[in-house]
Amino acid sequence: MATLIEQKPLYEQVPVGQEVIFVVSNSTIVAGFTNVRFIADVYISDTIPSSITTTSVPTATFKTTPNNAGVGIFDFRQVVENYVSADNMAYNFSEYKGVSTTDNTPHALHLIDKYSRNKKAARWLNIQFKIQYTDASGDVVTPEVEFKVSEEYQLLNGYLKYTDELSIFNNDFGFSLTNFNLSSPTDRFLTNAPATQYANIEDYGTLAFLAPNGDLSYIQLIYNNSAGVQIGTEDVNKTGANGAFTGPYSTRIYQQLMYFGCFPANLMRDGTSIFAGLVSAGTIQGGSILVRAFNVGNNAISKTYTIKVNCPNLKGYESIRICWLNQWGAWDYYTFTQKSVRSISTKGSTYEQLAGTWNEAAYRVDSYKGGKKSFRVNATEKITMNSDFVSESENEMFEELINSPEVYILEGYQTDIPFSAINQYVKPVRLTTSSFTKKTVANDKLIQYTFEVEKSKTLRTQSV
Repeated sequence: MATLIEQKPLYEQVPVGQEVIFVVSNSTIVAGFTNVRFIADVYISDTIPSSITTTSVPTATFKTTPNNAGVGIFDFRQVVENYVSADNMAYNFSEYKGVSTTDNTPHALHLIDKYSRNKKAARWLNIQFKIQYTDASGDVVTPEVEFKVSEEYQLLNGYLKYTDELSIFNNDFGFSLTNFNLSSPTDRFLTNAPATQYANIEDYGTLAFLAPNGDLSYIQLIYNNSAGVQIGTEDVNKTGANGAFTGPYSTRIYQQLMYFGCFPANLMRDGTSIFAGLVSAGTIQGGSILVRAFNVGNNAISKTYTIKVNCPNLKGYESIRICWLNQWGAWDYYTFTQKSVRSISTKGSTYEQLAGTWNEAAYRVDSYKGGKKSFRVNATEKITMNSDFVSESENEMFEELINSPEVYILEGYQTDIPFSAINQYVKPVRLTTSSFTKKTVANDKLIQYTFEVEKSKTLRTQSV
């Protein structure tokens, strides 16, 4: 009997934060030979799916012995999650203020004008299973006729919550990402944030989407004024010139997951866009931006997302925009527009300084010398932020914020040159708020949240 894959992930798109279980069997060899080992050669690719041959070199190899039921069970979760990570920088050929992203002009992903492919958030996975045993002559045998290759899986830098419903069929189980694969009017971008979001006129941000079948042709933007009247529209084609790709769909992994810059600052681009004209005319302030994906037949293949443009804060509060890695390995954003408090704490080392001069011809009393001195002072800034009054639909988004391993402060649109984008916009912070209580209208009437972040880069001052 040949080697069989008895159990595998149910769906070909696999968030790495779930169990990635494979079960293999070969009852004939397990029953007839000794020292049996099941071998798994794992292949992970950042381009196209691996073409596995007898001479292929795997990314990693694992072995296990048959259990009491005579099968080998593998869980590859801890392996595959090391090969995907957050996309922080835009893919080459995307643009920032009209300047193409290259190795020499890198740009933060959040700032893209239009589209960007993914760099690290998705990978291909193939596994070749083998069986090894000791024959009657005492030789260790790994027969090629018993090799078995798995299907091709897309690894995504996401995780599953305990509330996410798993599907099971013939012992195979997994979570369906069908509603994230843009192909119908109810499909979603890669976010659990509500369909209506809020942003200031200078705020950056992206929406990520899965496009495994190449259905998406363009994303439509509709601009409305504060009265809800349409004042502009724009179709942004998914082409190489716009940072996506040109030509027929392929299996390259960078085409499977992409990002689109659709918040006000992204749409300003180089200052000559349709949206920039609306900003100059003052007609978009207090209005909204409607975002929806369409296929080549002009049929909607996503739900409509609405970005409402905040009016200026008349109380003078400083707005602070936070972005964080969400459940699906993409980015969510929120602008805290209410009262914020900045505090600075310092920590340094001290020494006892001698008074006067001891290494000159005569002793001289210098009033600035002597006593305890600071050798170095390092400063850390903390920011306490308050949200506006929000709805219950934003609870899940804030829950993911407090669970996120990557959180940043995202600065707004600036008049600059492209090279300054490297360090002027994205500032790493650590969320120091350690608990989150979901609020409801029934319990709390008005819902408002407070979070505290600490800038993770310490300000290092002079040494003496």
